[in-house]
Amino acid sequence: MKWNKFRLKTTTTAEDIVSSILSDLGIEGVEIEDKVPLTQKEKEQMFVDILPETIPDDGTAFINFYLEEGEDKDAVLAKVLEELAGMREFVDLGPCTIEESQTEDVDWVNNWKQYFHQFYVDDILIIPSWEQVKPEDEGKMIIHIDPGTAFGTGMHETTQLCIRQIKKYVTDTTRILDVGCGSGILGMLALKFGAAYAVGTDLDPCAIDATHENMKENGVPKEQYEVMIGNIIDDKAIQDQVGYACYDIVAANILADVLVMLTPVIVSQLKPGGIYITSGIIDDKEEVVKQAVADAGLELLDVTYQGEWVCVTARKSE
Repeated sequence: MKWNKFRLKTTTTAEDIVSSILSDLGIEGVEIEDKVPLTQKEKEQMFVDILPETIPDDGTAFINFYLEEGEDKDAVLAKVLEELAGMREFVDLGPCTIEESQTEDVDWVNNWKQYFHQFYVDDILIIPSWEQVKPEDEGKMIIHIDPGTAFGTGMHETTQLCIRQIKKYVTDTTRILDVGCGSGILGMLALKFGAAYAVGTDLDPCAIDATHENMKENGVPKEQYEVMIGNIIDDKAIQDQVGYACYDIVAANILADVLVMLTPVIVSQLKPGGIYITSGIIDDKEEVVKQAVADAGLELLDVTYQGEWVCVTARKSE
């Protein structure tokens, strides 16, 4: 399907007002483009440690909206301009110029799949749910994964670093907590390695469905895992729900700056002698995370590397 795309130029201070006007006119699903810097909270919820360089905010914002090809665009635009003209008496909406173009309907949720193919992490075959296992791979440890809109295919270096450390320390009595579980891949692999139980937490509600689907696809019974949404760093209810001094392993593949805040908190979730596996650490943040581990009273066990990424593993004293 083709769509008529309209790009409305306004100001950052008025973008919410303009969006509301469009919504009141029955126009849904607008896109906002601006140069407003990310807040600290937004940075903490991103799964990258190197943020893209941004252009300084100049107060300009663009709001994109779409109309179906057969829709009476002239009538809709007339209503939009009429409403904007009325509002401009009270608020500076900027120029409110509108550029028109045409775009194809794109399946953004699924088109990325053309770039995700089966691969190995050492002797583990990780294969997307839409691909078939080759005859020569039968009998190997095979993990079927479909992250959906959650984070984590196992392809990134930081995930692979965590996988190796989990495999090194897991036993058949291990209870593991994965902070920032995304698709559930770390908890699922721990169970495949023989762990007894896995708990995952995440800030993204998409992690719930993704984890359940991936566990089911890999034959993991619901009795062996649990996933919950919330910020374990500052949400006492989530801390209570997760539990205290009950995990043999805690894994956290997230931002180094978030690990600094997480580490003194997560010590309470670890059993005495429990293992703390952290990654998502770009190489120039290694010392920062190691210092956070030391400040929390944990014993540094191991530092491993892959590319420019680092994994820091530590242990809580007995």
